[in-house]
Amino acid sequence: MKKTTLHLGLIGDYDPQVTAHQAIPVALQQAGEALGLTVHFDWLTTDTLKSTGQLQAFDGFWAVPASPYRDLDGALLAIRYAREQRRPFLGTCGGFQHAVLEYARHVLGWADAEHGELAPDAARAVLTPLSCALVEATDRIQLREGSRIAKAYATLDIHEGYRCRYGVNPDFESALLAGALHATGHDSTGDLRALELEGHPFFVATLFQPERAALKGRIPPLAIALLKACQEASA
Repeated sequence: MKKTTLHLGLIGDYDPQVTAHQAIPVALQQAGEALGLTVHFDWLTTDTLKSTGQLQAFDGFWAVPASPYRDLDGALLAIRYAREQRRPFLGTCGGFQHAVLEYARHVLGWADAEHGELAPDAARAVLTPLSCALVEATDRIQLREGSRIAKAYATLDIHEGYRCRYGVNPDFESALLAGALHATGHDSTGDLRALELEGHPFFVATLFQPERAALKGRIPPLAIALLKACQEASA
């Protein structure tokens, strides 16, 4: 029997001034009501995440914007748990960036992989400043046919908002995408904006912030998709 109450972990350090942090609880409430679900969530402050035992009670995870996080290792611990334990996962903006970093380190074995915001001079900075910072910007994203994100939106052409300065380093993009991690969304200039992990029930990451729609009264399709995946995984 599918659960009617879900418990999500929000990976990140809550700041009431951050628009995305205001929007995510609203998005989850809207999506839960639309699906007839009760949704509870806890903010998983990154410097309190020390063991996977703290994560076992959650049906799914959302790695939220507003990085750098207080503790990089705590954030990567939770993302790795979601990936390895096949718990539904959504990463937006900073969550996208850290999902890429976790994959680079623990799947590709790039122990020296770094986030350019924290280590700008690193030889293997897999995340570097965008050629044009996407701060309070909106752009068109073309989705890959058949992808989970395209199914969530029920279209291949969407417009979403950003507040982001870092993305995947083009020097490492081909190597990052040579395995199970796939590009599923590109912007109007062809730059990478969404990723999914093949073979995982639901592991989606976007550089844009779909949660922002909730503050305008629109249910974010990816919030619906995340909750559906949590419900399916718990059945």
